[in-house]
Amino acid sequence: MARSNKERTEATRLALIEAARRLFVEKGYAETATPDIVAEAGVTRGALYHHFEDKRALFRAVLEREGEAVAAHIEEGAVRSTSPREALLLGASAYFDAMIKPGRTRLLLLEAPAVLGLESVVAIDRQNAEATLKAGLSDFLGAGANTATLQALTEMLSAAFDRAAIAIEAGADRTIYESAIADLLDGLVRA
Repeated sequence: MARSNKERTEATRLALIEAARRLFVEKGYAETATPDIVAEAGVTRGALYHHFEDKRALFRAVLEREGEAVAAHIEEGAVRSTSPREALLLGASAYFDAMIKPGRTRLLLLEAPAVLGLESVVAIDRQNAEATLKAGLSDFLGAGANTATLQALTEMLSAAFDRAAIAIEAGADRTIYESAIADLLDGLVRA
């Protein structure tokens, strides 16, 4: 069955994103050349530049896709919860599960800020995992939570989760970080 132009276009775009991801993980952003990406994807340079302005734009698309996958994993993990606290703890566990995917921590937490700049990375995170965290914290803290305080707590906890993911990637004991998150949440309630 013949595919429509829209389907072919989306298939080419997806092939480029998947090929770029593999190479960015294997070689790093700086060492990955666009000819390598198009060869890996099995498309032409023209196809690459039809879909993406440059390698940096393709890298951003890879990161956006990774961020969406992490957020989906968190939401899926937290849905089984019976309380806002449990939802946050299950979400934290799901975040660490999502970050285990080979290369994900490197792409999202190490390479992304250097390539795109912190502002762009924060924007991607706000649309994905941080948005899920903020909703969970809002439920946990209740209707009386100050908006500015909620945003500050979200940003600080998001940074803590990222730092924990880097440590876990380097071999740290994940259970220690999950326990520390529970202690932090319990401290918020007592405060």
